[in-house]
Order: sequence, then C-alpha cells, then structure tokens
Amino acid sequence: MTVSMTPHLLAPRIDERLAGFLEDWRPPVADPDVAAAYQLLVDFILGGGKRIRPQLCYWGWRGAGGDDCDEIISAAAALELCHAGLLIHDDIMDGSDLRRGQATIHRSLARLHEGPGAEAFGQAGGILLGTLSLSWSDALLSSCDVAPARLRAAHHLFDAMRTEVISGQYLDMLTQLRAGASVEQALTTIRFKTAKYTVERPLQIGGALAGAEPALLRAYTRFGVPLGEAFQLRDDVLGTFGSSGETGKSALDDLREGKHTVLIAHALARATPKQLACLETWHGNPELGDEQAAELRQILLETGALAEVESMIDERVREAVEALDAAPVAPDARVALAVLATRLAHRDS
Repeated sequence: MTVSMTPHLLAPRIDERLAGFLEDWRPPVADPDVAAAYQLLVDFILGGGKRIRPQLCYWGWRGAGGDDCDEIISAAAALELCHAGLLIHDDIMDGSDLRRGQATIHRSLARLHEGPGAEAFGQAGGILLGTLSLSWSDALLSSCDVAPARLRAAHHLFDAMRTEVISGQYLDMLTQLRAGASVEQALTTIRFKTAKYTVERPLQIGGALAGAEPALLRAYTRFGVPLGEAFQLRDDVLGTFGSSGETGKSALDDLREGKHTVLIAHALARATPKQLACLETWHGNPELGDEQAAELRQILLETGALAEVESMIDERVREAVEALDAAPVAPDARVALAVLATRLAHRDS
C-alpha cells in the first residue's frame, strides 16, 4: 500500500463502516416523516466530506505501532459521526444554506414541511439530528474491541476534544459580539474550535487506542496544533476568496456573518480610516452583496492581511513538519502524516 494512495483506500473503508453502522440504527418509530429525517441524516453523513479526522486517527494508531485492522476503522468512523453532528449545529448557528454543495440539513427539513413555522421546525429538527449523530459517535467508538484501559484513555481524549471544540465555537460566537477582535484572540478561537479538534485529538485518540506512550501523545500535540491552525487559516482564506463551486459553501457567508477571522483581525489593525469605515459598514452586514464583498476582499489584499495569513500558514506547516521529524513515530505513519500536512494546508476546497 503506497502512501500516496492512502486517502483513496481509507475513505471507502470508513464509508463502508459508517454505512453498516447506520443500517443497524434505523428509525425506532414507524412514521414516514421520521424515516425521511433519518434518511436526510444518513445521506449527509455518507454524501461527502474529506474524512480528514478519520485519516488522522488511523495514522495516529499506525504511528503508535498499531496494525491495520477493523477496530481502528470503527474508531476513525466514529470521529466522522461526531464531525457530522457538529457541522449540522454549526450550519444552524451560522444560518448557512449550503454545505458540500447541497442544502444544509435544517434547510432540507424546513422544505419537508413548508408553511408557517417551517424555518423554526427545520432548526429544531437539525438540532435533534445533529445531537443524534453525536450520540451515535459515542456508540461506535465504544464498540471498538480493544483493551478496556486503552479504550478508556481514548474516550477521555474524545471527551476532551468535544469540550474543546464546543468552547471554541462559543468563543467564535463571542468574537462576533466583541468589536475589533485581535489577532491573538482570533488565534485562540481557532486553536480550540479547529486545531485541536481537527488534528491533535484525532491523532491522540488513534494513538491511545494503540497504547501510545505519553511521549508520542505529546509529539502529536507539537505536530497537530500548528498544522490544525494552518488548516483553519487556509479555511478562512477559502471562505473569503474561494469559489462556492470548489468549497461547496457560499463565498459570502463568512463576510455576511461577521466572522472575526485572523484575516479580518490583520486588516482591522492595518486599515486606513476609509478602509476601516468600509470594513465596519459591510463586515457582518446581512445585506452584503457581491459588490461589497469584492471591496472587502480588495481591502484584505491592500492591507497585506492575505499575504500575512499565507505567511502564517507556511510558518505553521514548517513547525509541524519539524515536530514530526523529531517524533517517535513509525516510519510509514511519518511519511503519510507529512503528505497529509501538505494537503491540509495547501488545499483549494
């Protein structure tokens, strides 16, 4: 098995495990509308995504000396169920219409019940389906047939991961209420909302399941946190400068919602009075259109905010790769993680 083919080999195995698990958890109520909601959730879970966290969990296991087996595929798939639930909730909080190029879950539910109260129904139903997916992630991880002590250690990390990502999401909401969030405040948010959740903890969960020593788990932190920050910084760039055809999301969402990204923080710190007035008028304005968005993007270029963020991404990738080079990781995992580091930081969707 060559490393370059690994994502193409892993993703189908993870999807197959997810499909089998979901088939065992059919609706307990014989109601066609309940069945329709379940089907929306199943289609969302199986219908796309990069499977980043499952891949990192798998290589965290292999890096700790674990052999390829069904148990790590189950654990990796559990992380995708957790991710799906969090995405559904995130889309409700952001009021997003699109995810992966398709209608978001809460919008799809609203369309099933058009009429008065449809929007509120869709949001409430989305909260329930997101919570269901989060519950299923616990069930799938708990089913892994590994030594009880290792499973307990992994579950502790899984619990920490969810606590961190929810705290990071709350910080993200707070920054939209606090005018002029600094670069450091924006970095703190992405460290908890994304970096630890996307890279560090999945690696550590896989490692713990394989019985990793504390030194390796610490090495996964030194590799995972900077890489996770680079991942989110790239996501912020794509959310503002990317096309909806590539990202599967509206290119206006982040600007309309007033996301206080590192990009915006740098621009606010460097803007001229005229640029600052434009930022304050249109960033976070629900009436923002393509013309105003183009003006904001131009400000991000003129202030050097985009160039600074690109430099931050490169710096964090170098830090992650240096940490990986020094880590006590199995050779095949070292190569695979180096490849993943480049893909995560320099992707275009």
